[in-house]
Amino acid sequence: MEYPLQEKIGDPELLVGREKEFRNFGKWIAGIPKRISKSRVILARRKSGKTSFVQRIFNQLWSDNGQVIPFYLDIAENKIWYPHFAIMYYQTFASQYISFLERDKSLLDKPLSFEKIREYGVTKSIISLVEDIDSLVENEKMRRHDLMWLTARSAPHRFAGLYDKRFLVILDEFQNLSRYIYRDERCEGKPDETVPGAFHSLSESKTAPMLVTGSYVGWLIEIAAKYLEAGRLSEIYMTPYLTEEDGLEAVYRYAEVYEEPVTNETAVLISRLCMSDPFFISCVMQSNYENRDLTTAEGAADTVNYEITDRHSEMSKTWGEYIQLTLDKVNDRHAKAILLHLSRHSDRYWTPKEIKEALGLEIDADNIRKKLNLLVEADVIEWGSSDIDFRGLQDGTLNLILRNRFEKEIATFVPDLRQEFQREIAGLRKENRRLRGTLNNLSGKVAEIQLAAAFRSRKRFSLSDFFDGVRDTARLNITDVRRRVLLQRDDGKNMELDVVAGSDCGRVAVAEVKKWKKPVTRTAAEDFAEKAERFSEQNPDKIVLPAFLALGGFTDDALEFCRKQGIGTAEKIEHF
Repeated sequence: MEYPLQEKIGDPELLVGREKEFRNFGKWIAGIPKRISKSRVILARRKSGKTSFVQRIFNQLWSDNGQVIPFYLDIAENKIWYPHFAIMYYQTFASQYISFLERDKSLLDKPLSFEKIREYGVTKSIISLVEDIDSLVENEKMRRHDLMWLTARSAPHRFAGLYDKRFLVILDEFQNLSRYIYRDERCEGKPDETVPGAFHSLSESKTAPMLVTGSYVGWLIEIAAKYLEAGRLSEIYMTPYLTEEDGLEAVYRYAEVYEEPVTNETAVLISRLCMSDPFFISCVMQSNYENRDLTTAEGAADTVNYEITDRHSEMSKTWGEYIQLTLDKVNDRHAKAILLHLSRHSDRYWTPKEIKEALGLEIDADNIRKKLNLLVEADVIEWGSSDIDFRGLQDGTLNLILRNRFEKEIATFVPDLRQEFQREIAGLRKENRRLRGTLNNLSGKVAEIQLAAAFRSRKRFSLSDFFDGVRDTARLNITDVRRRVLLQRDDGKNMELDVVAGSDCGRVAVAEVKKWKKPVTRTAAEDFAEKAERFSEQNPDKIVLPAFLALGGFTDDALEFCRKQGIGTAEKIEHF
C-alpha cells in the first residue's frame, strides 16, 4: 500500500486497530460502484482518530486504483474569503483526480494551478476540466462568486455522471464550513453560516457520496439537521478507545516509533491507565514530564498523572480547549458543578429536577435546563431519548480532566489521581495470571515488538534465559535493539532479520520470529540459518547468537536442525 496523502498520524504503523470500523466502511465503499451507498457522517470528539481513519481510507482507495476515486479536503479552522475557498476546493479536487489517473503522488503535496489543470484537460481531451477552468476564471473576473462555488462543489458529482466514474467526497471537519468562510473580502463581520447548505442535494448523490467528519458532535448534528435535512447523512459514532488488545499493541508501536523504552509489564499498565486511548498513549510517550521513566510502574503512573494534572501538558491543553468552549458560554460555578456531577455519574440520565435535588442548587429547574442545553451544544454532555434527560459523556479521559480541573473549586478537595493509579496498578499485579495472559494473547500480533521490548528492558541477561539450546551463555548488556534489519545476498535478493540486539561485549543476538499457527519446518529453519550466516559474514568483528521464536512450535526435523546449528529455540516469550 502507498501513502500519497501524508497522514496526520505520522508513521503509518501508528494507526492501530479499528478492524471493525474498516470492515464496516469496506462494505459501504464496495457498494459505491453499484450506487447503493448513502452519504455518511463520522461523529467523534477531537483526537479520537477519525482524521487518521478517513485519510487511511483515501490512501487505500488511491493505492487500489479501482472503481472509486477518493477526494479529501480538510476544512481548516482558518478564515477564508468565499471565492478563494471555491478556487481551493476545485484545485484540490482536480489535482487529486489527475493524481489518481496518472498515479502521480507528487500532485497531492501542492494543488495544480488553473493553468496546469486546463493544460492537462486539453492534452487528455477531458473537456470538463477545460470548461470548468474557463468558467471559474470568467466568473471570478465578473465577481459571480456563487457560480464559482457551484462549479467547484458540484465537480465530483458532475464528473461521475459525465465519465461514468465513482467518487468518494471526504470532507474533514465539515462543521467548520459554517464558521470560517466569509463573504467579506477582508474576512470581517460574520461568517456565512449557510455554506453547508450548498451540499443539500449533493449529499444524496449515489455516484459521488459524501463522507464527512466532525469533532463537535452537537454542532455538526445541528448543521446537518438544519441544512441537509434529517436522514441525508447516516450517522456513524466513533469511540476514541481501542479494544484492550489493540490498546496494548498501540503502546508497543508508539514506544517503538518514539524510541521510548517500556517493559512488557509497563506496556499493560500504560494501556490500562490510558484507557486504550491512542491519543492519551501518544501524549504519555512524548510527555515533557522531567522524571519520565516508562520502564517502572511508578514512573508510568507519574507520567500519566502529569498528563492529566499539569495544565501545560499536551493532554490537558487539548481537553482544556474543548472545555473552554463550554465555559465561555456557561462560566459559572453552577454549570461547572452540573458538568462535573454528570461526568462522575455518566452511567445514567438525569433530569433538571434530579440535578437540582442532588446538588442542592438554589437556581430553578428552568435555569438548570438552559445550562444543560448549552453544555449539550458544547459537546461535553449528551441528550437522552427525552428532551429533559441528560447524561455525561461516556468518556473516561474527559472525566479525569474534569475531576482534576473542577473538584477543588467545587467540592473543596483535590482528587489524588496518582494514588488511584497506584491502586489500579496494585490490582493488576494481583491479577498476574490475567496480565500474563493478556501479553501472551497479543504475541501473535506483535511478538517481534514484545521480544525487542524484553531485550531493551532487561539488564545483564543470557540469551539462554529466553531460548533453549543456546551455546554461548555469556551475560549480555544490550545497547542497541533494531527490528526488520535488511540484508542482501550476493545475487541481490533482499533478506530480513526480525530482531537484532547488540551487546557491549561484541555479541549480537539475531532472532527470527514466526507467528504461524502451524509448526515451523526445517526449510524455514534453514532459511533463517542462511540469514544469520550472511549477517555474520557482513559483521566479522561480532559474535553472532542466532535464535528462533516460533509461536506455533517446531517440527521434529526443524528442531533437530536448530540444535545441530546452535540456533536457540522458543515457542513463547518466557521473560516479559
